[in-house]
Amino acid sequence: MSAASRAALLLVLALPVMTYTWTAPALGAESVAATAPEAVVLVATREFRDPLYGETILIAQPMAGGRHVGFILNKPTQYRLSDAFPEHGPSKRVRDPLYLGGPEEIDTVFALVTGRKSPGKGSLKLGADLYLVIAAKAVDRVIETAPDHARFFLGAVYWQPGELDEELKRGAWYVFEPEHDLVLPKKTEGLWQELVRRAEIREHGI
Repeated sequence: MSAASRAALLLVLALPVMTYTWTAPALGAESVAATAPEAVVLVATREFRDPLYGETILIAQPMAGGRHVGFILNKPTQYRLSDAFPEHGPSKRVRDPLYLGGPEEIDTVFALVTGRKSPGKGSLKLGADLYLVIAAKAVDRVIETAPDHARFFLGAVYWQPGELDEELKRGAWYVFEPEHDLVLPKKTEGLWQELVRRAEIREHGI
């Protein structure tokens, strides 16, 4: 979450629609801690006034070595999968927009998928009936077979060891369980305000 990463993301947002190619993400199944707790949903507090992360909702998953990986959940873009992959027929049938997952690996498409069965090799279980799909072939398979149960993201958020803990100590985030309606809501508009209201009632009785 460096200044350089944020600048790179803002630069991409300013570019016209471009064609992306499948790239191998740095994130791999072996990097997720085998005994790590399940993912959590992070909701930016009112005090977290950041140009990229202010008023955001993220899902975050512990990784090996004390790191975390996550995705911004409430930043839909004007682009669709068909813009990213104009030669891929199944992508044209996906009506939902691409979401901005974060400033890292912004040339890579990831997917969050709900379902009782794993999407297969190249996917990681984040919680009950929730999977992160990272491998190109696995994402492609989700586009073709289960797009109605998935959301697709450009980029991710990476926290270095101890970084997320420090943000929590500073009061940057409220923490929620990764319920389906929070991770893959039908609409994201107004959701941050609603979750902040819930958190304030829960923690302060206001």
